Amino acid sequence: MNSAGRILVVDDEPNAIKVLSAILVNDGYDVSEATDAKSAIRAVSHKDIDLVITDIKMPGMNGMQLFEYLNKTHPDIPIIFLTAYGTVEDAVDALTMGSYYYFIKPPDYSKLRIIVSKAVEQRHLKKELASLKEKVIEKNNEPLIVGNSPDILKMKETIKTVKDSESSILITGETGTGKELIARSLHYSSSIKNNPFVAMSCAAIPRELLEAELFGFEKGAFTGALSLKLGKFEAAAGGTLFLDEIAELEINLQVKLLRVLQEREIERLGSNKKIDLKFRLISSTNRDLKKEMKAGRFREDLFYRINVVHISVPPLRDRREDIPLLAVKFIKEMCVRENKMLTASDEVMDIFQTYHWPGNIRQLKNVVERAVLLAKGDKITVKDLPIECSRPGRLKEINSSQMTLKEIERDAMKNVLQQCDGNKSEASRILAISRKAFYKRLREHELL
Repeated sequence: MNSAGRILVVDDEPNAIKVLSAILVNDGYDVSEATDAKSAIRAVSHKDIDLVITDIKMPGMNGMQLFEYLNKTHPDIPIIFLTAYGTVEDAVDALTMGSYYYFIKPPDYSKLRIIVSKAVEQRHLKKELASLKEKVIEKNNEPLIVGNSPDILKMKETIKTVKDSESSILITGETGTGKELIARSLHYSSSIKNNPFVAMSCAAIPRELLEAELFGFEKGAFTGALSLKLGKFEAAAGGTLFLDEIAELEINLQVKLLRVLQEREIERLGSNKKIDLKFRLISSTNRDLKKEMKAGRFREDLFYRINVVHISVPPLRDRREDIPLLAVKFIKEMCVRENKMLTASDEVMDIFQTYHWPGNIRQLKNVVERAVLLAKGDKITVKDLPIECSRPGRLKEINSSQMTLKEIERDAMKNVLQQCDGNKSEASRILAISRKAFYKRLREHELL
């Protein structure tokens, strides 16, 4: 049976919680309880709360501070203050700051029930509108970037600012952080969203075929060229070309790419005819291109040409407040696909937020997909998680403040390999990266 709504009651007085919870439960609400602000924040992170009713004076973080935090991280959740120490000034301050209502203890419970009903109804309407907006965005191919952490909010603002610029954009970040999602968001939120978005992974195509893929070729240009083929540059004309893992391009191709960006024209293989092109280039890499330049593997002039605007995508461990939002989104998507109705247990959400996620968002999605497939009943439990998550003690806990990213990656790969008894296929699956990329990193870290 569905509840009328989920309400969180926050008060350091157990009796006050008991009385109010009983009234709300009787009205059909699903009520969660918290005796301090820290527990309240935890509850809101783990559950889809429709309304928070909180005391103001509490030990540690008080109700006003809790309101300020929730107003930044969950601005769509209405908040009602209920306190024994209220003044007219307090009430004015609370309402001015954006709270939904303010009651002095003991409240008029009849009036409180009416206000609660209206607040929850308003929250449900907001959720409905957000859902419709999400469907419209998906219908228009514009990807939805999930997260409210400071780094993600800053990144969303940058995307909004540069989305219509013709300047080249470089997206950097670890494997699995969602660099292509950012590229697609830039394109599909721009004025050229109805023009092509062409993506190519420079790491996924054999090096001897990269030039033909980029420039295209004429019939008979080489053995096997049985017909004319348009390259990625031409396919992206008028739109966006996304080159993933651009550091994989060999120097000779880097020179040719630089010339294309300078002259805005190409020649197909086997032809001397110049073709004028207009497109916006977005590139990505998980490498440090400045180090690549020093090592002579990446041209400095190309670096400055592709790095007019730089967007750095944070690893998942640096935006832990976004993990519950991402997990819930993936659970919903997988449940629709598998025709199930599931939620994650509090213990599972705790594990999600404390695990270090070496494979980032891609690994989280992989773990959620597996859990939804294996889950029985209406809850995802710890036994549905892969061993590297459900038994974090078997993996070395990583203190990112004391280690470099390279050391973190090396330790994660080493520990997962040990866990898999050296099975590289299983290890690459756990880390949610391709076997080719996994072997490449093994060589880089001297683990082969």
